[in-house]
Amino acid sequence: MNAASFPAAAESSASGPALVVRDLEHAFATRTVLEGVSLRLPAGETLALVGPSGCGKSTLLHLCAGLLDVRSGEIHNGFARTAMLFQQPTLLPWKTTLDNIALGLKAQGVPGRERLAQATRMGNLLGLDDVALAQFPHQLSGGMQSRAALARALVLSPDLLLLDEPFAALDIGLKAQMHQLLMQEQRSRGLAVLMITHDVTEAVTLADRVLVMAANPGHFVWQMALPVPPMLRDDAWVHNHTAALLAQPVVRAAFDLPLLRTAQPAETSGSTCTAAPGQTAAIGTAAGHAAAAAGVAGVADTGLPDYNRIDAGSAVAPATTGRRTGC
Repeated sequence: MNAASFPAAAESSASGPALVVRDLEHAFATRTVLEGVSLRLPAGETLALVGPSGCGKSTLLHLCAGLLDVRSGEIHNGFARTAMLFQQPTLLPWKTTLDNIALGLKAQGVPGRERLAQATRMGNLLGLDDVALAQFPHQLSGGMQSRAALARALVLSPDLLLLDEPFAALDIGLKAQMHQLLMQEQRSRGLAVLMITHDVTEAVTLADRVLVMAANPGHFVWQMALPVPPMLRDDAWVHNHTAALLAQPVVRAAFDLPLLRTAQPAETSGSTCTAAPGQTAAIGTAAGHAAAAAGVAGVADTGLPDYNRIDAGSAVAPATTGRRTGC
């Protein structure tokens, strides 16, 4: 990739810790699943990788986590502590919720009384009362299991959090609750978060920056920087930016979506909705006007900063060996 046209590929010498991926390629047997992948995630930023199923998102995350060996390219993790949430809560069924949350602390050698106290505080902070902490995983709802998994990660005080679609199986209400918890913790702790999802709306809700991946092999095709802090985004803002991202032909092609449909403005009760190629409209009255005032405009007349197409075939100078540092 061309570092000049893709800011995420900047060098790791910038101030502060960062996760840096350069010229990464990966294959399973004869099938190449990632090619020419570069990114940089600094402290305090949430970066979302979105793309269709099978584009290599999970493979990239597992490489960053050290769960797979780097064979070609380079990954440098400058963060001291990394934690990861998986697609399933992965709670041990024979241990209580409290003991599950404390597992990582036990592995670190934290004494029993202290680790249980820390796990209790973290569980309570994320909405798990003493009754829930004493229960076993099969006695918890899906939302409570997700809270326990998040607590298990955060109790380790990570400065980098890797998210492998941990909220994908939750219903819309529970997912919104988990989003709020994650945003609160990310902001209060200054976490760097690298998340993968196939849900564009989730990415626009949570991330400071979105990278879109296409498949065969997996590579980045589009970048979108989101100017408003996640905690300050309302539903209209998220809707407009999601629609703007999905209006890009290269993004639609990555998800194998049909050409953008056009429609005439419809008369509805206090709302305006036009869908034209490369444009989006504010939805609703008060919220919609607020979103427009905040700079949410159609792609054609901009207002959405840092849209960058990532040209296929461009590349940063290749690393001489496949290696991992700092992980």
